[in-house]
Amino acid sequence: MTSGTRNMFRRSPRLHLDGCVAVVTGAGGGIGSAVARELVSRGAAVALLDVAPSVNDVARSLGDRAIALRVDVTSLDELRTAVATVHDRFGGIDVVHANAGISSGDTAYTVATVPDGVFERVVSVNLNGVWNTIRATLPDIVTARGHVLITSSTYAYLNGLANAPYAATKAAVEQIGRALRAELAHTGATAGVLYPGWVATPIADVAFGADDIATALVARAFPAPLLTPISPEVLAAGAVDGIERRAARIQLPRRWRAYSSMRGIANPLSDLVLEKDRTIRALVARLERRHL
Repeated sequence: MTSGTRNMFRRSPRLHLDGCVAVVTGAGGGIGSAVARELVSRGAAVALLDVAPSVNDVARSLGDRAIALRVDVTSLDELRTAVATVHDRFGGIDVVHANAGISSGDTAYTVATVPDGVFERVVSVNLNGVWNTIRATLPDIVTARGHVLITSSTYAYLNGLANAPYAATKAAVEQIGRALRAELAHTGATAGVLYPGWVATPIADVAFGADDIATALVARAFPAPLLTPISPEVLAAGAVDGIERRAARIQLPRRWRAYSSMRGIANPLSDLVLEKDRTIRALVARLERRHL
């Protein structure tokens, strides 16, 4: 084996977070704030980015090693300004968690019934926001041989029935993360994708009571063992473990791993079930009648 071939398969060293500088978007609550807390607990200094005012309270609760920046991730200029602020306060950036995301709201829609502008807004935050975050921070990540973590979802590979805008963006950011990891391999920097299943955050409320039809669809479409949400704190601990390992894929909770690993077989089968199941067809028809 040549030295070039050996270098191709050489793994980047484990990332030690003590003393690192991290940026987390969507850090005003949910997964983002939990990951920021976990990073600080392991010795990192963290810049918490969000449009929500709650990000200020989260940062204050974390002390001197955290700052809050009110940033809209749909604006590349705002993100570049935030990076400059992080440089002034903490220095160069070692870790980025591109996490900011929204859903279609607490009401489910089909492709035919989603209000005009909702798809575009979800794409703007969930997809363009991830792209902008990476573009603004990538020079630092390459210089530091650091790590980028992108929040995708199990909806990257599950059928997006009644949730197509969200599912489409999560499939897209998975592809960005996979490509980025391969493109960074020669630099010593790394990237990974986080695939949360159900997490007890407001985004999941639509499937757990906020919308009766969506709740019934989820209960019918998913096996019971997959339906229990985990807390943001449990997810954050696993996500930060993955950052330290420079993991390419972080699937949490772990019970989703079997489905993910067999998606090439499982997806056509699940699509067929969703198409043929009479109860699901009736629920989708009810959903469309509600909005049309």
